Amino acid sequence: MADNDFPGWHGTTIIGVKKGGQVVIAGDGQVSLGQTVIKGTARKVRRLSPGGFEVVAGFAGSTADAFTLLERLESKLEATPGQLARASVELAKDWRTDKYLQKLEAMLIVTDGKDLLVITGAGDVLEPEHNVAAIGSGGNFALAAARAMMDGDKEAEQVAREAMAIAADICVYTNGNLTVESISG
Repeated sequence: MADNDFPGWHGTTIIGVKKGGQVVIAGDGQVSLGQTVIKGTARKVRRLSPGGFEVVAGFAGSTADAFTLLERLESKLEATPGQLARASVELAKDWRTDKYLQKLEAMLIVTDGKDLLVITGAGDVLEPEHNVAAIGSGGNFALAAARAMMDGDKEAEQVAREAMAIAADICVYTNGNLTVESISG
């Protein structure tokens, strides 16, 4: 089977919602290979505590690649305690310039309760508009749903959960088995 014939891994929707002093990152549990669901209970949202500094991170893409990036992020946070934006920029620079890291296929949403950031392999560290970020195969569905709810009276977790439910109804690579982590700013 040639590389371009390989069906590829799909299946993640991660959303970050910042509202009312809370930041919530939620992720679904589905991992698919082609048209087959390989696992329905994957945990793609993690709480990191390098040096006592708490960060929540969600990842989309290759699991092994994402774990490599999470380990690198932890080491950057240990080197720059309490400075999530700086650690994220340092990670993005390494990801963009290091020959090994350049091959990694994943994206991250990270928060320390104050900042909500998306980190990509293109060297981007993005602070989303409207306090909502989403990545993965169902990310655009979750993003649109959450943005529609942001002006209402729902709390961050409720917005994230309802947006993920909508994404799971639309995207075949997203399920309703959620991991939800919240952190205060």
